[in-house]
Amino acid sequence: MDVVIIGGGQAGLAMGYALKRYNVSFIILDENSETGASWKKRYDSLKLFTPRMYSQLHSMTFEGDPMGFPHKDEVVTYLQKFKSTNDLPVVYNQKVIKLLKEDKQTFRVFTQDQSYTACHVVVATGAFYDPFIPPIHDGSVPFMIHASDYQNSIQIPQGEVLVIGAGNTGIQIAAELSRTHYVTLSKSKGIKRLPQKIAGKSLFWWYETLGVSKAKPDSLIGRYIQKREPIIGDDFLTVKKHVEVVSRVKAVKKGIASFQNSPSRKVKSIIWATGYRNHYSWIDIKGVLNEEGKPIHQFGVSNVEGLYFLGLSWQSKRSSALIYGVSDDANAIAERIMQR
Repeated sequence: MDVVIIGGGQAGLAMGYALKRYNVSFIILDENSETGASWKKRYDSLKLFTPRMYSQLHSMTFEGDPMGFPHKDEVVTYLQKFKSTNDLPVVYNQKVIKLLKEDKQTFRVFTQDQSYTACHVVVATGAFYDPFIPPIHDGSVPFMIHASDYQNSIQIPQGEVLVIGAGNTGIQIAAELSRTHYVTLSKSKGIKRLPQKIAGKSLFWWYETLGVSKAKPDSLIGRYIQKREPIIGDDFLTVKKHVEVVSRVKAVKKGIASFQNSPSRKVKSIIWATGYRNHYSWIDIKGVLNEEGKPIHQFGVSNVEGLYFLGLSWQSKRSSALIYGVSDDANAIAERIMQR
């Protein structure tokens, strides 16, 4: 096998498409039972904040109004169609548990019941993999879930709910819950909002036109944006009207949440919208990860020859972790593989 791609989401599919134009053998390993499974698990009302024309892989059109915002179920349908239309070799129910470098030219990939040998490996598990809850609670709150397990307001007990984390997901969930619950939103820093459209044009049209989407992570504008990522859309307007916003949570002990600059309060329900962390403990190769367990790479190319990463936030530019941005990174890695 020339290439093993680990991960069958949008990053893995984009990588497969990029490799298919070359005469190489490759396979995509997906731990799920079907394409788009991770999108199916997300909350019921989820819509992308990127329009359809900025939510497509490579050159395959996303059906519907190009400037409309697709529902998560549309994303599932699109990814499944992309996989079948391009006849991509995805093997399902293959969770990778170990990656080894057998010799200078060969990797060995182990799943729960198989092993694969390849000259190149692309880790395409993306930027949003393992739900993260900070270790600042004692488990004393009666109802507590991560945002990745949130589906709709029906599953949340009546009464006050504390949403911790004011990124796009936390803002969207808080706005939705405010119609049925008393919601408190904990933010760790100031919230900056950008509308989805400016002067009749998509925000992402402006990003493309002004070059923001192509900003490199180490550029002046790239460093600026990474420190001040905005909230996109109108949900923050709902939050401002109907949600109590408080400061950063310091700890949740004995059912009481304490905050940095707000009064403590007793809480019965918490939704942790605290993002994700990718855990790469299954990569048993020296020199791949830094002390924080994050990949050491330059635009997705690791320090170990033949090993690559795809779908990381700010992998090569602002749009790297978005559906439409991953295609360029996949093409670059495919070219690198062919050069080798």
